[in-house]
Amino acid sequence: MIEMAVVMHDLRLIHTDLKPENILFVSPEYIKIPDYKVPSISPAEATYYKRLPKSSAIKVIDFGSAAYGHHEHNYIVSTRHYRAPEVILGLGWSYPCDMWSVGCILVELCSGEALFQTHENLEHLAMMERVLGPLPQHMLRRADRHAEKYVRKGRLDWPDAATSRESIKAVMKLPRLQNIVMLHVDHSAGDIIDLLQGLLRYDPSNRLTAHEALRHPFFTRDHYRRF
Repeated sequence: MIEMAVVMHDLRLIHTDLKPENILFVSPEYIKIPDYKVPSISPAEATYYKRLPKSSAIKVIDFGSAAYGHHEHNYIVSTRHYRAPEVILGLGWSYPCDMWSVGCILVELCSGEALFQTHENLEHLAMMERVLGPLPQHMLRRADRHAEKYVRKGRLDWPDAATSRESIKAVMKLPRLQNIVMLHVDHSAGDIIDLLQGLLRYDPSNRLTAHEALRHPFFTRDHYRRF
C-alpha cells in the first residue's frame, strides 16, 4: 500500500480517497484453512474455515477523485473515517492527506475496526485528540469559516459544543493509539506504533512522506515478513 503511495506521489498524483474498499487483491484465488478459534477436534472435523489469499499482491482502485499535486487544494475530499485534520479544518491539502489515510488503514488492519467511527466533524476532531493528543493551536487558529465554529479560544470546543451525550461517550471510550496497537499486535509493536505516529501527525508538513514511510524500520527489519 505504501509502495503504491510512492508510485502515485512520484507521478504527482494524490489519490484523495484511500480506504480499505479501494484496495483490492490482484488475484481472487484463495485457500481455506480451519479456523482454530472455533472449537473442533481436528482439521478433518472442522466446520469453520477462514480464507487466505494465495497472493498478497494488491492494487489501488477508484481514481475518480484523484488530483494533481501541483498546488494545494481546499475542497473536501476523502471518505469520512480516513479524512485528514487539515481537510476538516479547511487548511488546504496535498500529498500528506493520502498518508493520513494510510495510517488510519494500518490501524484498521491491526484492530479490525475503523479508527474514527463518526459522521460529524467536531466529534471526529475530538476523537483524534482522544487517540493522538491535542490538536496544534496554530492549526486550530487557521481553521476556515466553515470549521472555526469547532474552535474556542485557540482550542477545540469539546465537550461543550458536543451535539449529544452519546457523542461524548463515543469519544471517551476510545483508547490511546499505543493501547489500540498493543492490544492487537503481539510483536514489533514499538516499530509499528512509531510508524503510525509518523503517519498520523496532525501537521501535514511534519507527516511522513510515502518515501520516508517506506524506509521506516518497521519495513526494513526482518520482523516485517512475519507481520
